[in-house]
Parts: sequence; structure tokens; C-alpha cells
Amino acid sequence: MSARVLVGVKRVIDYAVKIRVKPDNTGVVTDGVKHSMNPFCEIAVEEAVKLKEKKLIKEVVAVSCGPQQAQETIRTALAMGADRGIHVEVSGKDYDNLGPLQVSKILAALAKKEETSLIILGKQAIDDDCNQTGQMTAALLDWPQGTFASEVVLEGDKVKVIREIDGGLETVRLKMPAVITADLRLNTPRYATLPNIMKAKKKKIDVVKPGELGVDLTSHLEVLRVDEPPQRQAGMKVETVEELISRLKEAGRM
Repeated sequence: MSARVLVGVKRVIDYAVKIRVKPDNTGVVTDGVKHSMNPFCEIAVEEAVKLKEKKLIKEVVAVSCGPQQAQETIRTALAMGADRGIHVEVSGKDYDNLGPLQVSKILAALAKKEETSLIILGKQAIDDDCNQTGQMTAALLDWPQGTFASEVVLEGDKVKVIREIDGGLETVRLKMPAVITADLRLNTPRYATLPNIMKAKKKKIDVVKPGELGVDLTSHLEVLRVDEPPQRQAGMKVETVEELISRLKEAGRM
């Protein structure tokens, strides 16, 4: 019951929004575009809250890196059941260049400061699909990691994680402190109710800067250009196998 869980929550462009590339090809359009919590982060929050409801942990702390708007994402996590939030304020070019390594350094520093027993993250974010932050955070802390988790069970000072891998399922047991990344089938996130949304407005969000955590946000990666996916020729329907073969021969594919 003494364990504290740190949960990462990322603000991303909503999954239902059609992404548009900026005219100068420096990135995608984000101004005036609906944002929401990364769906995999929602799963991570849900799992942490469930552990607290089972009285297996004492506190769930939601963390987000970004500009002022990141607090909206933290409030969503608080409405889902997290106890308090930490907003790591990053803006301007630092935010534009914020990658998995920089976020991992921030999470590792916070984990030490908060005396965290468990870090739960989404396995990836739907904007960049990097799938790196959990692994990098574990490496920086020298903690064991259970990625692509479809089931999490606390067993005393250990945590059992059932992982989804290409060949099926793998079960690992990790000695805490540890890092876990959530896969789709771990759970179904709850909807925040209106009373809990109202309660979330009164919950505490601490604001810190990366420098206060001793984190250098210098990025060694540079995005040279962002382009729309190339347009492809529309497909066609065929009625028979014979017609399919004929079409493939005409296209020089057979």
C-alpha cells in the first residue's frame, strides 16, 4: 500500500482529426486543432487507478510535459482517478524538439524525486509512434521493464506482467521499482463522470521546469522535412479470378 505510481500522460492531436501538413513542410498543423490524451496513456491511467482501488498502491501521480495546455490532459487524468499532477513546463522550440529521450530524462528525474515504486506509460503515442519512452526511462533508472503489458498483477515487492509478443504471450516478474508500458488489451479506460471532473478542478497540479530537475532538453535529432503520404492510384474490383490474373498480366505483375 506504500507504493507510489507515476503515470505519463501525453497531449496529442485527437485521433479523429485529419492531420494536415504545414505549407512550409516544417511539421503538422496544431493551432486550432482538437487535442486529447493519447489513448495508450488513458490505458496506463486506468491501470494505475485500478491498482489504487484495490488498495495495492497509495498514490497515482499524473505527469505531462508541454505548454500550458498540457494541464488539460492532466486534469483528464485527475478526473479518471489520479490523485495529483505534475506539469513539466516545456514550450517553444524545446517543445517542438521534445523527443522520447528528453521525456525519459524528465520521468527518470521525477521518479527519483517522488520516490516512485512503479512507472506506467502507454506503449507509444499515436502522433509519433516511437515506442521508446518506457524502454529509455527504464534504462536511465536501471530498472526492470515490462513492455506491451496485457495484464499487471502486484505480488508483494514484485509485479507480474503478461506481455504481448509476436509469438503469443510472455509472463515476466519484475522486482520493483519497475517500468511498465500498457498495450491495448490491458483494460478499457473509464469515462470521467461529471462529479469527478468537478473534483479534478480542485486537485493539485505542481508546475516545474526541466532545469529544476537537472534535465538538459538539448536534442541531437533534427526534423528536416514533413510531407503528406504520396497519393496512390485507386484500387479496382474484379469479379473473377480469371479477370484478376488478366489485370495483373496487363500491369506486368505476372
